[in-house]
Amino acid sequence: MSKPTVFSQPSGPVDLLVVAGEASGDEHAARLVKDLKIKYPDLSISSLGGEELIKAGAEQVFFLANHAVVGLMEVIKNYSLFRNLFKQTLAWIERARPRCVLLVDYPGFNLRLAQALKERGISSKGGGSTVVLQYVSPQLWAWKAGRRFRMAEILDGLGIIFPFEKKCYADVSLPVSFVGHPFAHPSYQSTVSYDPSGELLLLPGSRLQPVGRILPAFLDAFEELLALDRNLRGLLPVAGSNLRCLVESLVNERADIRQKIRIVDRTSPLPARAALMSSGTMSLACAWAGVPGVIGYRAHPITYLIGKCLVGVPHLGMANLLLPENPPNPEFLQGQATGKILAREMAPLLNDPESGKQATQTARQLHKLLAQPESRGVVDWLVQEGKLG
Repeated sequence: MSKPTVFSQPSGPVDLLVVAGEASGDEHAARLVKDLKIKYPDLSISSLGGEELIKAGAEQVFFLANHAVVGLMEVIKNYSLFRNLFKQTLAWIERARPRCVLLVDYPGFNLRLAQALKERGISSKGGGSTVVLQYVSPQLWAWKAGRRFRMAEILDGLGIIFPFEKKCYADVSLPVSFVGHPFAHPSYQSTVSYDPSGELLLLPGSRLQPVGRILPAFLDAFEELLALDRNLRGLLPVAGSNLRCLVESLVNERADIRQKIRIVDRTSPLPARAALMSSGTMSLACAWAGVPGVIGYRAHPITYLIGKCLVGVPHLGMANLLLPENPPNPEFLQGQATGKILAREMAPLLNDPESGKQATQTARQLHKLLAQPESRGVVDWLVQEGKLG
C-alpha cells in the first residue's frame, strides 16, 4: 500500500466535499456529482475519493479510495497510515470549512470523521456551519445496530439505498430518506451485461488485501473449468493502478491460464455468461444485469471468527439478502471457497441456458424492489438537506 501524499489545498470556497473511501462509493458518488453538476453547475465540489469522482468534475483533494482495506486485522496492520489520513482529512476540512460534507459509505472512517467534526465545533451538530450527511447506510441489519444512536448525534441526515433500512432507524431522531439505489437511477448504465456466448467474469473485489486472498482461489477454479472447456475465456476488471499490479502478478504466475484471461479497467464493458465473485457491490451489479454467478469469499481468519460471532444475517451477498426466499447466488466462505468447489458450482452456469433465464427473473425482482422513489432522488435530497440550493 502506497503512503499518503500531501493533501491539495482548497483553491477557494468549497460548497461540497465528498468523502468516498472505496471503489464502489467512488462510483456511486461520481454518478451523483455528474447529476449535481448538470442541475447546479456553479457549485464548488471537492473530493476525497477515487478516479471516478475526478472524472465527474470534482476537484481532487486526495485519492482516498486507493487506501481502502476491509477487516479488523487489516485495519490494525495499517493503523498508522489511517491515523495520518484521518488527521490530514480533518485538518483540510477545518481549513476549507465546506458548506456540506457528504460521507459515502465507508462507515469505519466516515463516522469517526463525523464525530470529530462535531467535537471540533465544525459540523452543525457541534455548533458549526458545516452540514454533515451520510449517503449509504452502514449495514445495521447485519451487525452493530447500536451505531444508529451515535449516528443520530453526529449526522444531520442519512440517504439510504435499500428501502427496508428505514425501519432500522425508527427509534432515533436522525432524518432518514430512501433516495433509491444508484443502480435504479435513470442515468445508471451498467458495465455488466448478460451474454450467453460471453466470457467468465472474475470479480475478486476492489481492495488489495481481500483480492490477495480471494483471487488465487478464483484462478484455481478457472484452471479447473479450463480443463473442461479449452475455449473458455476470462474477464477480470480492476480499479486503480495498485490493484492492477497485484492482479497482473497473480495471473502472470500461471502460465497455463494467463493468455486466457483479459485484465481490463473496471469501467470497461463487461459482457459475461456467468460470474465468479466476492460479496461486494459488483455481485449485486451482476444480479441486477441478469448474470448468473457464484460467490466465494475469504477473510483473515481472525476477522472471520469475530464476524461469525457478530454478524446476524444468513447470507453475505446483497442479492441473496434482498431475495431471501430464493437466494440467487450460492455462497462459499473461507475453507469452502476452494478452486474445486467453486468450479463445480460454476460449471452448470456456463453451459445451461436455464441459468440465464433464472438470472433474468432475479434482475426483474431487484429492479422492482430498488426503484427510485418518484418524489425525491439523491440529488434533490443532497441539495435540500445539505442546504446547497
